[in-house]
Amino acid sequence: MTPVATGRVWQNARVLPAPALLSVRRLKVQYPIAPAWPWQAAGRIQAVDDLHFNLHAGETLGIVGESGCGKSTLARALVGLQRVTAGGIVYRGQDLAPLDDAGWRPYRREIQMIFQDPAASLDPRMTVGEIIAEPLELLCPELEAIERQSRVTQLLNRVGLPEFHGRYPHEISGGQCQRVGIARALIVQPKILICDEPVSALDLSVQAQIITLLSELQREQGLAMIFIAHDLAVVRHLSHRVLVMYLGKVMEQAPAADLFKHPSHPYTRALLASAPSSVPRRAGAPRRTVLEGDLPSPADPPSGCVFRTRCPMADAMCARQAPHLRRVSASGYAACHYLEQSAAGSEQTVLA
Repeated sequence: MTPVATGRVWQNARVLPAPALLSVRRLKVQYPIAPAWPWQAAGRIQAVDDLHFNLHAGETLGIVGESGCGKSTLARALVGLQRVTAGGIVYRGQDLAPLDDAGWRPYRREIQMIFQDPAASLDPRMTVGEIIAEPLELLCPELEAIERQSRVTQLLNRVGLPEFHGRYPHEISGGQCQRVGIARALIVQPKILICDEPVSALDLSVQAQIITLLSELQREQGLAMIFIAHDLAVVRHLSHRVLVMYLGKVMEQAPAADLFKHPSHPYTRALLASAPSSVPRRAGAPRRTVLEGDLPSPADPPSGCVFRTRCPMADAMCARQAPHLRRVSASGYAACHYLEQSAAGSEQTVLA
């Protein structure tokens, strides 16, 4: 099986070959659905379906898609909060997918998550200092109390909350709560940070502050980061590569600059057209497809290509057969039967 991702790491604006820090292969996550009537069979929601990607040290992978496409389920699976139905999550040679809570414990200090709702993710009965110190107590028991306190103080200063040690979540703003969430995730010095729409609940001015803070912290600590969002402008600003999801599947994956300038998949083009401020249309460029209609239910996805019910290019083949990811550029892949090729003969199936 040929890897989907680029197999590269970003360092000082140069692209260097490197092994993947995290490899996701054929990942599936399903939820059971109780039948409406006793004589009916139970159904299943395919929240994540046959997902593939690599993540390298120091790299940011942006993941975009509409609400309900499986982004948050993927994030929870990557940190062990959601059981995986099939496939692998390989971190430094260890497959984390089959591990139970006890098996995950040694890896929790290396893979951390920032949640979407900053206030709801913090314990209202604990002070800011206690919230940030808690992961150290659970995951770094070898540290003395004085060293834990020193780390908390240093990180509160770094995220711009030097005087907030004794405050409670209800006493601070949403943006400040998210800074606390960032500090809590970084206090154990992880290698990978999963960000599940960390700015979507914040005002625009606060969003910019949080994005800048995340960028600075990534550079300082050499973090690998997965940034999940529906705001294409934010993803474009932060990401080295972008993965586009639809109904749990990968539609396209490419370096951010290439994907925003030359999107290959009809769904990617429709997403960009729905957010015209993120990618201005050049004079004389063909008009992109605007995304219309509602996302189909993941409990009853369309046959063949899951995007076909909203795709203007769909035909009988799209209903019969699901397309595989195929190479569309040196580092770009898309899943469509009718991809526009940049050069003759450059398209090849990489995942069957």
